[in-house]
Amino acid sequence: MKKYFVHPNIAEAETLPAEFYKSTTVFEELKEKVFLKSWHWLGDEHTLVPLAQSGHPFMLYDQYLSEPLLLIRDQENQVKCFTNVCTHRGNLILHHPGKIRNLTCLYHGRRFDLDGSFKSMPAFEAAKNFPRPCDSLKEFSLEKLGPHLFVGLEPTFDFSEIIKIMQQRIGFLPLNEFQLETSLNKDYLVNCHWSLYCDNYLEGFHIPFVHPDLNTVLDYENYTTELYDQMNLQIGYSNGGEEVFDLPEGHPDFGKKVAAYYYWIFPNMMFNFYPWGMSINIVKPISIHKTKVSFITYVYDETKLNSGAGALLDKVEREDEFVVEGVQKGLQSRFYKSGRFSPTMEKGVHHFHSLLAKFMNA
Repeated sequence: MKKYFVHPNIAEAETLPAEFYKSTTVFEELKEKVFLKSWHWLGDEHTLVPLAQSGHPFMLYDQYLSEPLLLIRDQENQVKCFTNVCTHRGNLILHHPGKIRNLTCLYHGRRFDLDGSFKSMPAFEAAKNFPRPCDSLKEFSLEKLGPHLFVGLEPTFDFSEIIKIMQQRIGFLPLNEFQLETSLNKDYLVNCHWSLYCDNYLEGFHIPFVHPDLNTVLDYENYTTELYDQMNLQIGYSNGGEEVFDLPEGHPDFGKKVAAYYYWIFPNMMFNFYPWGMSINIVKPISIHKTKVSFITYVYDETKLNSGAGALLDKVEREDEFVVEGVQKGLQSRFYKSGRFSPTMEKGVHHFHSLLAKFMNA
């Protein structure tokens, strides 16, 4: 397969080539080389599995990874994630969320305990070398940020390190007190390759040109990007009297007028913290030219909802869609091959392209 190269020196680097975004082969490869090897937000445990002995079946990235998974909160209130596929003939085990005592496949009656271990199976008395370890359900790694659950299928990096970095700045926020506000949740269908949406998120370069309202509340000259191994942070400072965080003494940004923390985690997760709460954006691939972006809202202080950098999120999203859909069309040109990065303003995009190249070349 084709190898990708992004020069480590942003001053010399070129973007990924246009063919990266147009190839169905690359789009399929990204499933196994990027998404399978990364971590994914599932939701908060209070919403998904609120009670002991409860289960929540779901399909991870339906229409792309389409991996059937199952969250279980057991008798000891431990939350675990398993495959939702019976180890006998591959049937789905649990079809609906709710209270459960054990897991029983409705096809031939194979049973599992809530720890995923094989329990019993009718008409297998004569089977030799049975049961084996593979007859239990495969368990996947889970990590938590507050109540928020993240799963890794075959992850190649340590998510606990990402959590430590995030906690340095948002650790003072009582995430367990943030309330899911479903009336503010929304899915957007965007006519572009999923990574183009991430490209756009990863730089504030476009803000004065694309987001006039947001530009009035942010101090564009001091907009900063901090890079980490598999994530980055963009910090938006207030331009004046807008809502800002009340940061405690000892905080890395104490004394500064921070209006928003924008965290991106490779490859497709955004966690945007505002004085009113948090907006989570999950970018879900559908095809090389269509993406679903889910906005999930958690509110902490509703009195601040309609002010500052966290206001007018729907308008900002529509403005972003217009731009990235234009890029999607432009990349179909026979004459565009690749571009260059602004060394000062596009560090996040360069970082993202470098990670994509690294994972695709692995």
